[in-house]
Amino acid sequence: VQLVESGGGLVQPGGSLRLSCAASGFTFNLYYMSWYRQAPGKERALVAHISSAGGSTYYVDSVKGRFSISRDNAMNTVYLQMNSLKPEDTAVYYCAAAPARGVGPGYWGQGTQVTVSS
Repeated sequence: VQLVESGGGLVQPGGSLRLSCAASGFTFNLYYMSWYRQAPGKERALVAHISSAGGSTYYVDSVKGRFSISRDNAMNTVYLQMNSLKPEDTAVYYCAAAPARGVGPGYWGQGTQVTVSS
């Protein structure tokens, strides 16, 4: 099983980034996919998740209206479009796969760094 994130980097406040997570080794279209983040000195926290077919999404309040999660089951990839980025969005972003809603992720990626700074 592999989850490989990409797309992180340094961006100025107000800018945008699109994270991607390419999955392999499991039946991607049966899994809920999530994005988590861990800021320095803080615990890892859920940012957003999307249902297996993509019809249902959830966002933590701090990113609602700015971030958008999507998936392409034909490409085994989940995305996180991040707009209007703020310095407090700086963190390592991880994608994760869970077999069902309400079940903790069984698979994790290695993370990608997002730094929002002028």
